[in-house]
Parts: sequence; structure tokens; C-alpha cells
Amino acid sequence: MKVTLNRNAFLEELATVQRAISGKTTIPILTGVKLQLAETGLTLTGSNADISIETFLSVEDEKANMVIEKTGSIVLQARFFNEIIRKLPEETLTLELIENNQVIISSGKALFNVNGLNSENYPHLPVIDNQNTFKLSARVLNKLISETVFSVSQHESRPILTGVHFVLENNELLAVATDSHRLSQRVITIGESNNAFDIVVPGKSLQELSRSFKDEEEIVEISIMENQVLFKTEGMHFYSRLLEGNYPDTNRLIPTTFSTEIEFNVPDLLAAIDRASLLSHEGRNNIVKLSISSEQVIIYGNSPEIGNVEESLNYINVTGEPIDISFNPDYMKASLKSFGNIDVVIKFISPIRPFTLQPTDDEINFIQLITPVRTN
Repeated sequence: MKVTLNRNAFLEELATVQRAISGKTTIPILTGVKLQLAETGLTLTGSNADISIETFLSVEDEKANMVIEKTGSIVLQARFFNEIIRKLPEETLTLELIENNQVIISSGKALFNVNGLNSENYPHLPVIDNQNTFKLSARVLNKLISETVFSVSQHESRPILTGVHFVLENNELLAVATDSHRLSQRVITIGESNNAFDIVVPGKSLQELSRSFKDEEEIVEISIMENQVLFKTEGMHFYSRLLEGNYPDTNRLIPTTFSTEIEFNVPDLLAAIDRASLLSHEGRNNIVKLSISSEQVIIYGNSPEIGNVEESLNYINVTGEPIDISFNPDYMKASLKSFGNIDVVIKFISPIRPFTLQPTDDEINFIQLITPVRTN
């Protein structure tokens, strides 16, 4: 194996596969990155118990400026290898596999000789059945992830809730996440598809996937097997295990009747909650209170140790009964950020029942639900 190529182009691929590599694995070879050099280009692979990422750098890629002298494969320790490549002095580098699984890395006057591992011992990636597939743009998939993944549970006591639930049926794709204190649900219409599925993808996998896309306009082909899902673009294969078990029926959690409704501009409300939470974050109870009546809307933040804040809010419209409600401002800020610069309607039932946030634009099938905090 011997190849000369552009350092920055190589580093970009290396950074992508390294998202799947963990130093805590009990399988030593998985702390490394697998390099497979063929006449068509260089394949890099990283893997852990949850995700595997494979990228391909083509010999025809002008940025790579690749010259292949001899094909072959090796596994190199990812942490040291990445640091070496990043700190090489020249724009180009050469990798050469010599005897005893050793690799010479050279660039300019710098010369490293590092020990590798036999690539034949590297675990094989899952075999995915390409029959159960559908396609989305990376931009749409990224938006689905950003609108839901922050609501997954961070606790392993209910593993199924650490993932996002995806359901495809009747040409509609539903994505929903909940940690039992809040819920995020988005539904989009996709093109004609005869496929249907019901899967739960770990939230951590989706966060890494979202960071791995290079071009938001590239098409992502999604293929599903019994316990794996593959997200495939032209230059990357991203595998994730699926969570086992039945996701709870979240439809029954979303209320349909309300006593109070109020419309806000998202950036205005987000800024006000941010200010109110400055003091509440300093106290033992991270709570902000909203008081709504037909005459005014006031937000309160309080810390017995520091002081309190009170602000009269601008709103677009309010209907229904007066209500005082307390909530976790971090949950509210995360929900509001997922909407972007639009107007939303917040609907309340009572001070102790979950409330919903939805775009005022009925065409956007997106809902957030937050459980209030009891203060008495």
C-alpha cells in the first residue's frame, strides 16, 4: 500500500469517520481507523458499538490530488494518527505500508513510522437490504433531526426513549422524541413510496449523522434492516444500530382541547425567557413563571439568593381564560429554537397539564409539548 494525497482532503474524511471511534471500546481494533486503498480511491472506516461510518475519497477527486502506487489495507490508531496528519508540515503526504503492519507517514522533512493492525481482523460492516429504502435531501433530514433530537431522554432507565421514533406510512414520515417531560413531533410528506417502517434511532447516532453531511443538497438514501439503518450519500455510508422495543404511543399525550391560547414571535419570546432565566439558573429551582390575562402577559424569574426579574411581554394575540403557569426555561428555549424566526401559538389547558407550541402556519405539521412545573 502506497499513496500520496492532499493532507486537507484526507483530514476531512478522517474527521468524519472519527465520529464513530471511541477510546472506551473493549475491542482494541475499534480504537483504530481502517484504511482500504483500491485503484479507484481510498476508503476510511470507523466504528463503535452504536455507529459505523465509511467514507470514500476518489482518485478522481481533484482536491485529493491522489497518486496511488500500490493498493492495500491497514488499521491505525485513530487518536495518534489524526494528530500526526493534522500537524504535518506540507500540503501533501505519503502513506506507505511496509512489513510487520508498519506504516511510514512522510510530508516534507517529517517522517513517522507507526505501528498498525492487520485489517483482516477489523469487524465487517452490516449487510443492508437495499429493497426497503427511501430518499431525502440532507437538508430535510437535518431539519427533522434538529427539530426533535433535543427531546430524547438522557437517561438509560428507559433506553427506548433515548432515540427518535421514525414512522413511514402513506407517504408521510413522522419523527417524534420524548423524555416524558417534553415531546417534539414533526411530520413531513415525502414522494411516492411503497415502503413502510417503524424504527427508533439512537439520538446520539442522529447527532453525529447531522454533523457528518458535507452538502445539505446531497441526497440521502435510507435503508433499513431488522436492527440496523444505513444513511448513504455519494461519499459516505453511515450505519447505526436501532433501539429494540416498542416506542410508547405518543399520540395520546397530545391534547386537543384548550382553555387559553396566545401567539408570540419566537425570537421575541426566546429573548425574554433567556433574560428571565438568568436569575432562575442561579437558584435551586430552575423555574420561570408566565402569567397570562386579557390585559397583559408577564414573565417572572426568581432566585431567593440573588433576586428576581419581571418583564411585560409583547404578544400578537391572546384568547381564553387567564392562567399562571411555571415551566423549565431550558425546555422552553430548546423548543423555541427549533422553530426558527416564525410566529407560534402556545395552547394551555391548566397550570398542571402539558401545553403545546405550534407554528401559526397550519401548513407546518410540527408540535412541541412541555410539562409544566408544579410550584405548590
